[in-house]
Amino acid sequence: MNYLDEFLLIAVAHFFAVASPGPDFAVVLKQSVQQGRRNALWTSAGVGAAILLHIAYCVLGVALVLTQSPALFMALKYIAGAYLAYLGVQALRAAKPTNTSSEPTAKPILVPESPWLAFRRGFFTNALNPKATLFFMSLFTLVISPTTPVIVQVGYGVYMALATWAWFSILSLLLSKARVRNFFQQSGYWFDRGIGIILIALAVRVVI
Repeated sequence: MNYLDEFLLIAVAHFFAVASPGPDFAVVLKQSVQQGRRNALWTSAGVGAAILLHIAYCVLGVALVLTQSPALFMALKYIAGAYLAYLGVQALRAAKPTNTSSEPTAKPILVPESPWLAFRRGFFTNALNPKATLFFMSLFTLVISPTTPVIVQVGYGVYMALATWAWFSILSLLLSKARVRNFFQQSGYWFDRGIGIILIALAVRVVI
């Protein structure tokens, strides 16, 4: 109970951070529509697991190193931007129609991804996101007291990881509903192109 106020402040800040649209949402949306519910849930699990990575380096003090090394933080931004751009280019390439005739063609059936690939996609999308890095560095330097025991800080981290996983799992369940998927898939490869452009735009935003 001694840390209830601190926890509530963290919970509110985390809710607004995780609910704001960003790379995680774009990737979960893409996987929900293209690959379906099971894949999106594994992607969401990867996003949630990445939170534990952020918590780990904050507790260990690596976040302080990042704040004191602009070059290292810039390198992280470039890696994150490159990864998001890679996902965006993949979406654009997958969206390219295979038939140049004027007759409409059915959308090609995608090969189902393995759970590990889906998990890895979600994990790296969040782990390499500088926005997430800045958020957790702010929490551990401005909100969480230095006198808060490490075990309590880890407890905060576990909560945020579970809350993130739950949030994106709920989104996965909603976005992968047949009616929602059909709505997006009616646009065919234009949806893929739109997601690709969004991911590339997010990559540029991350870098600048």
